Amino acid sequence: MRRIFGIGETVLDIIFKNGQPQAAKPGGSVLNSMVSMGRMGLPVSFISEYGLDDVGYLIDNFLKDNGVNTSVVNRFNKGNTSLALAFLDDKNDAHYTFYKDIPGKRLDIEFPETRKDDIIQFGSFYAIWPEIRSKVKQFVESAKQKGGFIIYDPNFRQSHLSELDVLKPMIIENMQMASLIRGSDEDFKTIFGVSNADEAWNVVKAYCRCLVYTANTEGVFVRTSSFSGKFEIQKIDPVSTIGAGDNFNAGMITSIYRNGILRDQLDTLDTDSWQKIIKPAISFATHVCLSYENYISSEFAEIIKSNKQD
Repeated sequence: MRRIFGIGETVLDIIFKNGQPQAAKPGGSVLNSMVSMGRMGLPVSFISEYGLDDVGYLIDNFLKDNGVNTSVVNRFNKGNTSLALAFLDDKNDAHYTFYKDIPGKRLDIEFPETRKDDIIQFGSFYAIWPEIRSKVKQFVESAKQKGGFIIYDPNFRQSHLSELDVLKPMIIENMQMASLIRGSDEDFKTIFGVSNADEAWNVVKAYCRCLVYTANTEGVFVRTSSFSGKFEIQKIDPVSTIGAGDNFNAGMITSIYRNGILRDQLDTLDTDSWQKIIKPAISFATHVCLSYENYISSEFAEIIKSNKQD
């Protein structure tokens, strides 16, 4: 059976609005995607690290309760599970302050063996974090060599802009390993100084054959060597945008999995095929923006499953 692996950071998100805490949720960009896909009943396994502390137990139980396999998570006893304070601005976009107490020995696990056509999601700073970079790269490279479908989301934050000269070569290496890159307009503007989908594609096509470029209210743009298209999004008044991109990824991967789309088919997909991939992605992201949740609700997942939507 085809499987889905996500490798990424784990934090407890504490969300503030107008200086007051509103919610506390297990978070991390890939974790958010894994929970939404777990609620969809997909075979997801999460590769990460968090402590043997109260917060770590809370997160571990939450993941298991939502169908996420945590057997390859590194549980450390020196240090504590990371916290992320998310402060929502007037547009309900988040600005973060992180508190981390992680031991020196990182990702002390035996990585799972992947198979041809398994889906691997990775990205954010976790994919270029110097202390674990070699382990992440080795796992993703191995999955690629075995025929895996690799999905990379740079999700590059302004807080790391001063380190861009050092980090950019690793971002490019990640792009070279990817089958599909899903990045926001802000990602590409910050990393490469480009301002639209065509300019981003001119950069990406040297490294990867498929780009999904999200540009907030302007829409979603898809570029491959054989396809160029734009997909409109529903305009809403968001409560929080924290999980928007993560759940766009979850919706996209859910559709890729449910429709049996393989890595080698990306160059052959037409408008209808991309519509089946992008429409659920937009739906997942829109749903999450209407609450303080980082993932789709169980009720939303059940509606999609019962309607057998693609």
